[in-house]
Amino acid sequence: MKQVPIITLEDAAAKVKSGDVLLCGGFGMTGNPVHLLHALAKTSTNQITYIGNNVGEPNLGGGKMLLNGQIKKMVGSYFTSNPDAVKAAQSGQVDYEILPQGTLGEAIRCGGMGIGGFYTPTAAGTTLAKGRESRIINGVEQIFIEGIRGNVAFIRAWKADTAGNLVYRLTEQNFNPAMATAADLVIAEVEEIVPVGTLDPNHIHTPGCFVDFIAEAKLQESDLGSSASVKGSLKKVDEARMNMAKRALHELKQGNIVNLGIGIPTLVADLIKPEDNIILHTENGMLGVGPEPTDGSGALHYPVNAGKIPVTALPGASYFDTTTSFGMIRGKHVDVAIMGGLQVDAQGNLANWAVPGKPLLGVGGAMDLASGAKKLIITMNHSEKDGSAKVVKECTLPITAFGAVDMIITELAVFEFINQQLVLTELMPGADFKDVKESTEAPFKIADVLAQQLHANV
Repeated sequence: MKQVPIITLEDAAAKVKSGDVLLCGGFGMTGNPVHLLHALAKTSTNQITYIGNNVGEPNLGGGKMLLNGQIKKMVGSYFTSNPDAVKAAQSGQVDYEILPQGTLGEAIRCGGMGIGGFYTPTAAGTTLAKGRESRIINGVEQIFIEGIRGNVAFIRAWKADTAGNLVYRLTEQNFNPAMATAADLVIAEVEEIVPVGTLDPNHIHTPGCFVDFIAEAKLQESDLGSSASVKGSLKKVDEARMNMAKRALHELKQGNIVNLGIGIPTLVADLIKPEDNIILHTENGMLGVGPEPTDGSGALHYPVNAGKIPVTALPGASYFDTTTSFGMIRGKHVDVAIMGGLQVDAQGNLANWAVPGKPLLGVGGAMDLASGAKKLIITMNHSEKDGSAKVVKECTLPITAFGAVDMIITELAVFEFINQQLVLTELMPGADFKDVKESTEAPFKIADVLAQQLHANV
């Protein structure tokens, strides 16, 4: 049986050369090869192209390399979680490329499987599709994405045997299994190394043929950044937001598989009861998401959700990697996605990922979810702080997905797209029709039932 060399973190870092393309596993700091990255940050290696979902957190993981000036370019889906990465990109200090999260994962999988690339409907027609080949497949516009490979991959697993077989834990799979296949040299940082034959072959996630070196490094809470405890959860709760969450919950049916975005949608999770039989999906690799843990523990003991917040697992839950998770989304296996929004227009187009000039730098899974879920519900404030409309004639912000929205829920009203027409179907508790009319830029019809109610109240 193959024996994979066990090396020190310092020896692993020495195998990365200046100018290399470095694949880095992890979703936030969960499943992140933080010790390998910190060892690399102590070297003079530079001009690195860093490929990962994000570039760590401030002075943590890839964030430490960023502050050292070792990164030439970063390729990922969500840099916003690290303010240093946002500043570096917007100042021109570091080149960057944003890919939707599912697209990034699938491109890496293609690179590892010897596939040149793939077509995807995600991001078609948006600013992220600029310069890419496009074609119509089965009546749907799709863009071509080339496969991604690296010179070196730093990945994190929970256990390895001396043959290099790897086992991941909880939501720590994320990008790691795909990245383990997609580099010329793969180095796995692991919590524990066990003798060959110790791991059950049925439970191995990454076979040893993909792994070149292993290094043991114990994980501490300080390595987990914002996921170290539920204290990182910054839920904003008030009556208006809870009313929106309650109304969104009303749309969910028994047995639905549901993905909740950050912001107001996360409040829906607090309202779901076991008897509702609603299965929550989080795009970083979990079905069966439960409530936040009550013991104050973090990702050292629990999985995390898409907001990188520790959560519990309900009976029957399952874990998987990024490519499988987004296959569920693009393959229409997610029944409902509830997301936040910056603008929705009269054509059902959604803008929710970027505001020009503001420190937002990443799309995450939004484009995949918006175009891939069977039903898309947007929860958002009816107007901006300056009073300008968010339900508009035409989106002026960068588009997330075209014609994707099925329902809008604000603190004032509920709109549905019926036969491609925006229709006001309900007023929210305490809302006045006059306020809705004055603060909605997009033209809309009034549902017959609501029209009768309004007429009766005149």
